[in-house]
Amino acid sequence: MEPAHSSSGPAAAAEARRRVSVLLPLPLPEPYDYAAPVGQDVAPGDYVEVPLGPRRVVGVVWGEGEGSVAEARLRPVARRFDSPPMPEIQRRFVDWVAAYTMAPRGAVLKMALGALGGLEPPKAQLAYRLAETGVPPDLRPTPARRRVLALLADGPPRPAAELAAEAGCGVSVVRGLAEAGALEPMMLTPRAGRPRPDWRLPGPVLSEDQRAAAEDMAAKAREGGYSATLLDGVTGSGKTEVYFEAVAAALETGRQVLVLLPEIALSAQWLHRFERRFGAPPHVWHSELTGAERRRTWREIAEGEARIVVGARSALFLPFAELGLIVVDEEHEGAFKQEEGVIYHARDMAVVRAHLGRIPILLVSATPSLETVVNCDTGRYARLHLPARHGEARLPEIALIDMRREKPERNRFIAPAVKDALARTFEQGEQAMLFLNRRGYAPLTLCRACGFRLQCPNCTAWLVEHRLAGRLQCHHCDFSAAIPQACPSCGVEGSLAACGPGVERVAEEVAQLFPEARVGMMTSDTLIGPHAVEEMVRQVAEHRVDLLIGTQVMAKGHHFPMLTLVGVVDADLGLQGGDLRAAERTFQLLSQVAGRAGRGERPGTVLLQTFSPENPVMQALQRYDRDAFLEREAHDRLEAGMPPFGRLAALIVSGEEMEQVDAVARRLGRTAPRSAEVQVLGPAPAPFALLRGRHRRRLLLKAPRSVQVQPLIAAWLAEVPIPGSVRVQVDIDPYSFL
Repeated sequence: MEPAHSSSGPAAAAEARRRVSVLLPLPLPEPYDYAAPVGQDVAPGDYVEVPLGPRRVVGVVWGEGEGSVAEARLRPVARRFDSPPMPEIQRRFVDWVAAYTMAPRGAVLKMALGALGGLEPPKAQLAYRLAETGVPPDLRPTPARRRVLALLADGPPRPAAELAAEAGCGVSVVRGLAEAGALEPMMLTPRAGRPRPDWRLPGPVLSEDQRAAAEDMAAKAREGGYSATLLDGVTGSGKTEVYFEAVAAALETGRQVLVLLPEIALSAQWLHRFERRFGAPPHVWHSELTGAERRRTWREIAEGEARIVVGARSALFLPFAELGLIVVDEEHEGAFKQEEGVIYHARDMAVVRAHLGRIPILLVSATPSLETVVNCDTGRYARLHLPARHGEARLPEIALIDMRREKPERNRFIAPAVKDALARTFEQGEQAMLFLNRRGYAPLTLCRACGFRLQCPNCTAWLVEHRLAGRLQCHHCDFSAAIPQACPSCGVEGSLAACGPGVERVAEEVAQLFPEARVGMMTSDTLIGPHAVEEMVRQVAEHRVDLLIGTQVMAKGHHFPMLTLVGVVDADLGLQGGDLRAAERTFQLLSQVAGRAGRGERPGTVLLQTFSPENPVMQALQRYDRDAFLEREAHDRLEAGMPPFGRLAALIVSGEEMEQVDAVARRLGRTAPRSAEVQVLGPAPAPFALLRGRHRRRLLLKAPRSVQVQPLIAAWLAEVPIPGSVRVQVDIDPYSFL
């Protein structure tokens, strides 16, 4: 950190009044003017600390001052941080995202300042090395002391805590060795120190199709320049190994690489595969990092030390010094859409980031989104196709089980055909998976005496029973309560009944049917954080689990060669609700689930329990006719003028007082822009009309692709006064309609 200097005299006073505009990470639309410090060069992109009222705030110099603050009120920049400045491309990216999403620029900047502590140079810390005089002859050589000395004999100086952790002893052992004269202290400036991925290491042997795709992508990575390419390959076709060749080519040119994954849970096996391929782990970025890890990683990315970063959607806003390639894996995934704060889709913004930086981007999926497919069909994106699984593996056979004819036993949810298939799978020493995209024991609890349903007090949602935890929980606001013994409405004891299955109830049924089977459960409730997911994946890979039961956390990204059977308990679940993308999402999710079966030498089978086997989604899944399904979806969307052939924008009005929310929503409805091209639907209560204690109303603007909806919405909102107690969020290109 460099302090601001003071001076005196007319020349110094004139210099002190030079204005710079500083963007602050607050929900503010524009930068504020500040006086540049005397005798110090403050340039666009510099991270600075400035006064704001009685406090100081970290911001970024956005350019020269624009007269936003009167001369008499102009306050000086307090200090500039000794940190690499925010790259010009990233500042343009912040401006672009803010303009497109209609979010305040300061709110977008806040996402880019993900680790403010990284602005400070790393502090020196106390470390230990072997004493030059050697180990004192009278030192008693305990096993713990031997382990510490052996570590330092073969490695660099290390802090006491790190030495103790690796040697499996207490910190007092290290300090005791120092006091005895066997170790000597030194101050160590922490640096990256970790090995860099080596692009020169040989990759796996690729098939002809894989090699052709890899060469195409690697050439684009070496040449640079903007390009967008879809790597479209069936599940198990080796897409990851193929795009690793593009990663290697980008590393060869000395550029950084960003790989976006939709969920942390997908990263465990990916990280192992990456380390096998490149000899060192990448840098990771997600919400589970500790504060120290975030600060160190952020700084190493800004300095260019981190060569490859794999992360969730927020990694897109990191300050890459020399980004040369972006990969969006599982590009179809809904988890790339952020629904709170700044509402954006990371896949679409990644394409923008690549375009601004003039670098290639790869979109990877076995079930690409209709938006991406249309961009390929119209020539905006290139397309590479991997039509077959790698090696001897074959796509599994998919069968539809008509639950109207093949009914389970009373109070059971696993069809007889699935039960028989599980028995055969276990007899053959193979593994199976049961998928149900519903957490907990039961999605609804009601009273058999009066019909009362247990509902969340903060949301328009039923409370989900989690029997393993003995709690009722709302999956939208995290409200939880103990399971009552009597009905809260009529007071009758023992009258509460669990309705419908969740994964816990399926596990209970399996335990009764196959008491000897070793069962693992994989949900976001049972596996907290990437390490828990990694441990479960390891247990399945080592065949310490016979049957894996879970939700969409286990649906994709995992490779288990001995897993030959997949059963889907409620294949129709995602088709409910009338969502614009319900059919597409169901097809994608079930295709990914089915793709877990038969990825090794043994053939796989997938059984889908459905009450509507005639549904086009089910028929397309069974026949592996994705192209026909997408063609039908595209035709229906085109006829309706819906995305990707039309544009949508949602306004969500929310507040704690329902009357105020309704009043604002009605005013917005009355002043809505309407024309022959533009249509506004609503206001109407959102499906979750009460969410986290806030009442919600929605309006939906629909327009052709040729219409720029942002200026229309800006003019619309300017006509309606919005009280401070009511919030109006704008969602450009909405994916969720809840």
